[in-house]
Amino acid sequence: MAADRIPPIQCLQAFEALARLRSVTQAADELSVTPSAVSHRIRQLETQLGCKLFLRDFGLTPEGQAYLAPVRQGLQSLAQVPGRAASSGASARLRLAVTPTFSRQLLLPRLSHFRHAYPEIELVLQVAIPLADTKAEEADLEVRYGAGPYPGLEQVRLLSDEVTPVCSPEYLHEAGPFGAFASADDVRRARLIRTPLEPWSTWFQAHGIALPEPTGGAQFNDVGLVLDAAAAGFGVALMRLRLGLSWLDSGRLVRLSPRSVPSPLHHHLCWKPGTMDRWECAAFADWLRTALATP
Repeated sequence: MAADRIPPIQCLQAFEALARLRSVTQAADELSVTPSAVSHRIRQLETQLGCKLFLRDFGLTPEGQAYLAPVRQGLQSLAQVPGRAASSGASARLRLAVTPTFSRQLLLPRLSHFRHAYPEIELVLQVAIPLADTKAEEADLEVRYGAGPYPGLEQVRLLSDEVTPVCSPEYLHEAGPFGAFASADDVRRARLIRTPLEPWSTWFQAHGIALPEPTGGAQFNDVGLVLDAAAAGFGVALMRLRLGLSWLDSGRLVRLSPRSVPSPLHHHLCWKPGTMDRWECAAFADWLRTALATP
């Protein structure tokens, strides 16, 4: 876009409202125009910028996500009355409850991008307990881990993953080889690390292994602790590939099979009805879905 061609302010207002409300009708009501006027202004803006800003569900494209922060900052600046101190409304607090290993492995490494895109949003993180769906205090948004759905909440699936058996190189040398870990004999030779967060039945059923869920051996209720225990030589763990990537890359863990199978458990972003009326919540949800789509 040429430097002297600033988009019409009504187009920018329509873009910001639709990005926040994710509804043409609601955006039209807020702007006191018709829904067709909102759609026309979005098309006009996209034509002038030469890129698509919205997906079919009114989530933002990567280009729309990048454009939203400067548009909001510009509109906020224009809304300030000359000579009057800026209002405290320029800052917004968002409380997020998130499971521990998801936070360490996937969220925190990407969070600087969100901070730079939305410096006006103060993000408060707290720990959520996987499967128990409990947290220390109320949160605006929550990353839950499980099969879903969650009654009474609106939700979107953030991440699905595949699982595969892993152990430390030392344990493999000590107790292996284990073949491809695809038979009951392979499994019986290993100490299995247990966790309710990733039952061994997923692997057994995919390979036709007629063994029950193990009832003995080390057990942990956190995915990161499971993988740390495997790296310390406790035995064989069933690892989620995306969450466990750093353990593999560092060589602390090695795969026992070239195969991986889909896990029945997923990470979901959940919120109470009405939460997405707040622009900061809608902005974070759109950003997180886009960020996780990039390996």
